[in-house]
Amino acid sequence: MRKLLFITITLMITTFSIAQSKDEKEVASAIEALRVAMIDGNKASLENLAAEELSYGHSGGHIENKAEFVDKIVSGKSDFVTIELSNQTIKVVGNTAVVRHDLAATTNDGGNTKNINLHILLVFQKQHGKWKLLARQAVKLVVKE
Repeated sequence: MRKLLFITITLMITTFSIAQSKDEKEVASAIEALRVAMIDGNKASLENLAAEELSYGHSGGHIENKAEFVDKIVSGKSDFVTIELSNQTIKVVGNTAVVRHDLAATTNDGGNTKNINLHILLVFQKQHGKWKLLARQAVKLVVKE
C-alpha cells in the first residue's frame, strides 16, 4: 500500500513538472527573481525585470511607473522585509503571461512594521527573449480568523 502511495505521489509530481511549459518555468523564475530583488532592494535586478512601460498598481489605488517603482523599493520608502507567495498560477498566451498569486509580506516603511496580505495579478511580456513585468495590480486579501 505504501509503495502504491509513493508511486502515485511521484507520478503526480512528475506530471506537474512536465505539464509546466518552458515559458511557464521561465516566468516562475522571473517571479522569484522579482521577489528576491524587492526584498534586497537591488536596483539593477529591479530595472532588468521591469518593462519600460511598467504600470504598477497598489491595493490602495496608487499607480507607479517603472522609475517610481524602482526608486520606492531602492530608497527604502517601500521596504519589504519578507515576501511569501502562495496559490500561484501562470498562464502563458503567446508572448504574454498572466500570473495570479497571494502575497503575504512584512514591510518596514518609515520604521512602521506591517503585515500585508494581498491578491496579486502580474502581467509579464516576453521582450527580446526575456520575461519582463509589464503590469501589476494588488487587491487587499481579507484574512478570515
